[in-house]
Amino acid sequence: MKTIHPKITEVLTGTFKVPAAEILPESTMDSLEMDSLAVAEFAVIIKETLGVDADSEKLYKDATLADISAYIDAAVGSAAAEATVPVSNTR
Repeated sequence: MKTIHPKITEVLTGTFKVPAAEILPESTMDSLEMDSLAVAEFAVIIKETLGVDADSEKLYKDATLADISAYIDAAVGSAAAEATVPVSNTR
């Protein structure tokens, strides 16, 4: 089984009281009984803690947790890569 992004697991279990046993790669927000308000709140928490901005209705509502985790990892990786791009001072 693929590991779900730790922040996703932390938010779902801590904030939304989703049982850890239900947090599976193939789970969706619908299967976890997260309504649209909860999904929007989840998206805000992810943005505030990880800096990952996404349309909560498109990404979080229809995607599996594995999809969401991959998206977050890619977005965080892109941000880190951009922050470490060397800048040449030569003219």
